[in-house]
Amino acid sequence: MLARSRPSSLPWLPKDAIPSPHSPTRFTLAVKDNIATADGHTTTTCGSPFLSNYRSPFEATIVSQLRARGGRVVGKTNLDEFGMGSHSVHSAFGAVAQDSPEQLAGDVKALRSAGGSSGGSAVSVLLGEADVALGTDTGGSVRLPAAYCGVVGFKPSYGMLSRFGVVPYANSLDTVGFLAREVRPIRELIVGDGTTQGLWAEHDPNDPTSLTPSARKRCARSRQFYSPSQSPDPSILNGLRLGLPLEYNIHELSPTIRDAWSRAASLLQSHFSARIIPVSLPSTRHALSAYYVIAPAEASSNLAKYDGIRYGVRDTSVENDAAADGVLYASSRGKGFGPEVRRRILLGAYTLSSKAMDNYFLQAQRVRRLVRRDFDRVFALPNPLVDPDQQVFDLSDLPEGTIMEDKWGPEEVDFLLCPTAPTLAPTLGEVMEGGSPVDEYVNDVFTVPASLAGLPAASVPMPVEGEGEGKTAGLQLIGQYWDDARLLAVAEVIREILRG
Repeated sequence: MLARSRPSSLPWLPKDAIPSPHSPTRFTLAVKDNIATADGHTTTTCGSPFLSNYRSPFEATIVSQLRARGGRVVGKTNLDEFGMGSHSVHSAFGAVAQDSPEQLAGDVKALRSAGGSSGGSAVSVLLGEADVALGTDTGGSVRLPAAYCGVVGFKPSYGMLSRFGVVPYANSLDTVGFLAREVRPIRELIVGDGTTQGLWAEHDPNDPTSLTPSARKRCARSRQFYSPSQSPDPSILNGLRLGLPLEYNIHELSPTIRDAWSRAASLLQSHFSARIIPVSLPSTRHALSAYYVIAPAEASSNLAKYDGIRYGVRDTSVENDAAADGVLYASSRGKGFGPEVRRRILLGAYTLSSKAMDNYFLQAQRVRRLVRRDFDRVFALPNPLVDPDQQVFDLSDLPEGTIMEDKWGPEEVDFLLCPTAPTLAPTLGEVMEGGSPVDEYVNDVFTVPASLAGLPAASVPMPVEGEGEGKTAGLQLIGQYWDDARLLAVAEVIREILRG
């Protein structure tokens, strides 16, 4: 039987959210294996041999919050080691796939990728093993698996959900996300269902990146749909301005997904009176490069504590680790980390070196600011974390050919509408045998910009034509900071419309 946390250990939860010892199960919950659970018998391995026997002495705040709402943890899910990957193949426990080998006569290479790094969480929802699954999204690790598996994935605004108890990959980018078959269960957890308080309102003093209660209330005052009494319906789309980023129509975008994106936009415009507006995000073309400088740099620092002494399994095959190049923990780290994690540690350590810091890390941070500025310029709602004086934009900075609504500038939008991934789910054979690591990184091209800016984003299944029965892609909605509630309301309506 799963052990429940005592009410006294949850001081940041509202009194009415603390469960009784016999509170009924309202939903089943799968937890990505880089999120700590403390029920006495499950490990938190991060998909790494380094933590193969690690049992956390405490539980992640988000898990305790969901237990308080009637969630019953049914298992931990596989992932790319320490959350580093786009296909959930870099794991000590083997690759994650949507299909079972029996379905394809045992041909493992023909199995379809589940996406990463939260591939196990997406599959648990797809197969009905859990009603809701927790994942982590650093640069698209919830939304990409959702797109590949045909489920719903949601990444909240940075700072909304507590990261306490989540093993960090890149602190300034990591967010806890949700996966489910429908949008409504996620929306009710974030906003509340009338009987329990929404997660958006709960500050965690154990997480320094968790927004304060006063900041949460201030942000919510200027937003809609944070009241559980506001129910979404198709009329929400009437006059809604949806921006299509011109820079997202890249060469790598599959024609099948481009056509599905176009059909979805046309349907929302012609049948539901949404307004489709082309927008420009000129810094987007540099976002992916900036992400793969910032994220590995932060990872190299976060993973320094795994040495087999403080954390992790020590390599006992050599009599003394110091014999390996004179470094006490060299052998343990060399054998404990997989090749993708070692690659990113080396990349991050280099970009933080004195020779490369100015040319790589600091430049990437400048690009990050430009990406955030591009989003603030196209959204009609202001960013509540940015001083209003800093949200005045010089028209001379706009790219040539930008369509102007009036002399004050181009038309602003409510949400951005774009594909979640540039291709359909590849097979495991294509992932593991073809291409370079850079080819894998390109899968994050549409998800990384929102992560760099800390914005909320949701992926809903989008049907595609001519790709066989049951094939879906992901349609992504991106909103302004703390517009999570309205984004989920719109995503819920679009999900029903695209279901057909």
